[in-house]
Amino acid sequence: MSLDAIKSLLGPQGYIDNPADMTPYITEHRDRWPGSTPLVARPGNTQDVAEIVKICRASQLAIVPQGGHTGLVAGGTPREGEIVLSLGRMNIIRDVDAAGFSMTVDAGCILADIQASASDADRLFPLSLAAEGSCQIGGNLSTNAGGVHVLRYGSARDLVLGLEVVLPDGQIWNGLRKLRKDNTGYDLKQLFLGAEGTLGIITGAVLKLFPKPRQKAVALVALHDLDHVVALLSLAQESHGEVLNAFELIPRLAIDFVTTHLEGCTDPLDEPHPWYALIELATADEANSLTAMLESILGNALEANLVVGGVIAQSDQQAANLWRLREELSDVQKLEGGSIKHDISVPVQLVPAFIKEASHAVDQAIPGIRPVPFGHIGDGNIHFNLSQPTGADKAEFLAQWEAINTIVHDIVETYGGSFSAEHGVGRSKVGDLNRYKSPLELQMMANLKRSLDPSNMMNPGRIIYESDL
Repeated sequence: MSLDAIKSLLGPQGYIDNPADMTPYITEHRDRWPGSTPLVARPGNTQDVAEIVKICRASQLAIVPQGGHTGLVAGGTPREGEIVLSLGRMNIIRDVDAAGFSMTVDAGCILADIQASASDADRLFPLSLAAEGSCQIGGNLSTNAGGVHVLRYGSARDLVLGLEVVLPDGQIWNGLRKLRKDNTGYDLKQLFLGAEGTLGIITGAVLKLFPKPRQKAVALVALHDLDHVVALLSLAQESHGEVLNAFELIPRLAIDFVTTHLEGCTDPLDEPHPWYALIELATADEANSLTAMLESILGNALEANLVVGGVIAQSDQQAANLWRLREELSDVQKLEGGSIKHDISVPVQLVPAFIKEASHAVDQAIPGIRPVPFGHIGDGNIHFNLSQPTGADKAEFLAQWEAINTIVHDIVETYGGSFSAEHGVGRSKVGDLNRYKSPLELQMMANLKRSLDPSNMMNPGRIIYESDL
């Protein structure tokens, strides 16, 4: 039996079959997609992964690759009969090449550990997101994770030089190259970045490193009006784009949520304002003051009537306090009842118009709904989250999730945007992919899936419906 063969291969420390112990591997964060599996396989190296894939292929057993299981679209949540292949034991940082500005890591390495190892070598790995203390780099790459520094460094796929991948037939593709330029045909690594484990299992990666910042400066500014946020971003990019590290949009309601529910969180400005921008500058240059640069940006913005005030952090602790107002938003919404989530992107210049139109549309559908649009304005990625009306029934509100999704995503489509900017497709957004992608795009993706995984054993039902293969 295939499960017994996997257990025999890995030994007692390499698998979990006790239902109680498997709970963390089958529980999805938003409690919308229940999971089930007969086995959690925990290989210790790439060869083990390859052997598991061969066993599963021979018995037509589906595999769900899983990293830190922090995803938000149920891509790593198994269905009945699918085994979980958890890469958490594969957590070795194989090499740090400070001179070459790269590092080679196992797929199961925690993102925060990678950041720390890079820092120890006086380098920066810039991928940064809320789950960095538990998410794993294999999952980050498989979902093309974004985060707060995409504006400057790009998303996960932009931070990779090479990959090691176990293919659906059990072969190991060794693409762990440190080359910055390689023009010898198809860039094969890009097939697996953002593929959510449907084409193969990433087991290792060569990552790009960057100069470690010697100084940072953070400011929270109050906007005159939502329409001014793009002009403020342009002003910051034109004057100091080479050091602009992050540019985040925060609505007043989000500030109210955080300061109401989290001890120690206070409003840093004297008066409330409808919209805010959180701006961070960072540089490896110690000679020029970033605080002076932020003061220049804020002064020019005041002269242009784009902002009504702001505060610049005077210490690392003050900077952390300002960032906390942004980083705690997703979790604190739970304390305000049900929240319907959207991870969308539109062209940057259209973000204000989208927020206004979508906010009006959802209020028409559910009067009193409380939009909390926030996020990465610098790359057009807004988390258009919607808190339930005050006093509403949570279950009744969340029952309208799909209907509200359709309203919002239809508007996104008219703006030439994406219904999934950084969270991926997984199981939860397969229907959206079929609704909004062109038939040709769907056909091309299905052809690629059939070519590499003809048995449809790699994370089936994610990204592409089985019926479309």
